[in-house]
Amino acid sequence: MLTLIDLNYLPAFLLIFARIVAFLATVPIFSYRNIPNPFKIGIALFISWIIVVTIDIPVLSIDLMFIILIFKEVLVGLILGLVATLILTAVQIAGGFIDFQMGFAIANVIDPQTGAQSPIIGQYFYTFALMFLLAIDGHHLLINGAFYSFEWIQLDQLIDLSSPNYITAVVTMFNQIVVIAFQMAIPIVGSLFLVDVALGIIARTVPQLNVFVVGIPLKISVSFFAISVFMVFYISLVRRLFGYTLDIMDTFMRILGGM
Repeated sequence: MLTLIDLNYLPAFLLIFARIVAFLATVPIFSYRNIPNPFKIGIALFISWIIVVTIDIPVLSIDLMFIILIFKEVLVGLILGLVATLILTAVQIAGGFIDFQMGFAIANVIDPQTGAQSPIIGQYFYTFALMFLLAIDGHHLLINGAFYSFEWIQLDQLIDLSSPNYITAVVTMFNQIVVIAFQMAIPIVGSLFLVDVALGIIARTVPQLNVFVVGIPLKISVSFFAISVFMVFYISLVRRLFGYTLDIMDTFMRILGGM
């Protein structure tokens, strides 16, 4: 039975801790700057302790091979966390499309969670996506995915990065990101396109009217109205996006595990 002072499990605990720390450093919600680093380290230690008393631990020794396994665990954690982060960037991509049509593309805001610039509507959508993620306990599902990664990728198992399945999975992932981003943006972008057509007709029929002065507030008003109307549609897409996030994480775990 594993006890708290059983040093035979220390190498396995360090490998598990390396994967969990790398995962929490890149996965959405846990990787944000407004979450204190001591909390991240503490929750990584707690999760690692739970995992080490749950899974079957192989016999490990601290040698040169152990150093290679440490790098492997960090790489696996980074890949899984980045996959989840990249999928959720579809929300900000959709916001960028909408901002460009609204005229807000020149006015980016600083995301306090990542410290990077992001589109205004994209940040608005991303906030709703995070609220939805927390409402359905999505952060627990992400941690659950990290836990089950130890079933597909064993602690003493090396990964083969030369598999052609990586390219297929990455291309499929980016394809789905773009498709979902277009689906999120197309209702608002389509409405603004119709507004541009109407303004073009007005500019031809009433040359005295300055459409540039009228067009900007009109497009902003139409955009906000369209966003409020299509919010239910947006929530359904976020649900689908998060489901796809879990699926693609499972796919990468299988590929890294050699399945």
